[in-house]
Amino acid sequence: MLLAQSLFGNPDILLLDEPTNGLDIETIGWLENFLADYENIVLVVSHDRHFLDAVCTHVADVDRQKVKVFTGNYSFWYESSQLMARQITDKNKKMEEKRKDLLDFIARFSANASKSKQATSRKKALEKLNFEEIEPSYRKYPGIIFQPLREVGNQILNVEKLKVSTEDRVLFNDVTFSVNKGDKIAFISKDPLAVTQFFQIINGEEKAGSGSYEWGTTVTSAYLPIENSKFFTEGLSLMDWLRQYVPPHVTDVDEPFLRSFLGKMLFSGEDVMKKTNVLSGGEKVRCMLSKMMLQNPNVIVLDQPTNHLDLESIQSFNEQCTAYSGVVLLTSHDHTFMQTVANRIIELTPKGIIDRLMTFDEYLADDRVKTLREEMYK
Repeated sequence: MLLAQSLFGNPDILLLDEPTNGLDIETIGWLENFLADYENIVLVVSHDRHFLDAVCTHVADVDRQKVKVFTGNYSFWYESSQLMARQITDKNKKMEEKRKDLLDFIARFSANASKSKQATSRKKALEKLNFEEIEPSYRKYPGIIFQPLREVGNQILNVEKLKVSTEDRVLFNDVTFSVNKGDKIAFISKDPLAVTQFFQIINGEEKAGSGSYEWGTTVTSAYLPIENSKFFTEGLSLMDWLRQYVPPHVTDVDEPFLRSFLGKMLFSGEDVMKKTNVLSGGEKVRCMLSKMMLQNPNVIVLDQPTNHLDLESIQSFNEQCTAYSGVVLLTSHDHTFMQTVANRIIELTPKGIIDRLMTFDEYLADDRVKTLREEMYK
């Protein structure tokens, strides 16, 4: 309702603060197309990188009490700043080679932009961009690294006829599938409670109405739940909090060892003595990621992993999950996260599942899937 009020009347300037929060995929897509064609000024704050890439022609970076405006969308700003940072550290590279790399980079992004209907102004701006305008980012990115202790075996997870209902509706029914090596599966549903309930069941926190599931004996899993408050009730220091989750296979646990995991999550110096009952939402998620990294998992289960995180943490998390050699089971409102990580999509519905080996964008665009989805939710 508030979004409709903002858009009504064709205002000269639109100010949008996290406009995609609470919206479903279809509505976000409509809003992206609407704003891309909007002829007036749009100022937007968002953690949704896909949305920023689709809509924005410039990025205003607020850092160190300064605001700098850069040409291009979020991905261009991020990748160009990373490229510049790498070039600055490469002292042996000649200036002309650096210049050529940057100009090639700008040309590639300009070519990509020309393929998108909403990027006409962005393409024109990039064509005028001088490589001297590109600067490295001074932001700190956490080091999220999952290192499996061993490779997962052939049997990973088998699910057979799982069903869950509430008093007023069926969340999902007849959920049957097997997870294979190399799978990175995005789970979706029109009922947001469905996937959370499914993840809670396979992690032993809830029981299904009927059906069964079985993990393979080689699996070491780590779970990031959507709600983590129960882990932070005792008011321990971060060091003592993390120490209680050290797995049995880790025998040499000293202060530098624990600090290394917390340091990767940007908790340094005296930060490691901070009490867990005063942490912000983002700090709690970063603690949970430290806990997960300790487990050396070969399977990670992620329920809305970008909640409470800043863009730097989201970007690092996304890149790690893309490069991760183990199995990923996830659900997220972050379109880019789902598109870049998942190679298989499973949709949980009241009439069974839709299971496709394809990317998230391919799934959303597939006409046969659209027809099937209509039938499964009737």
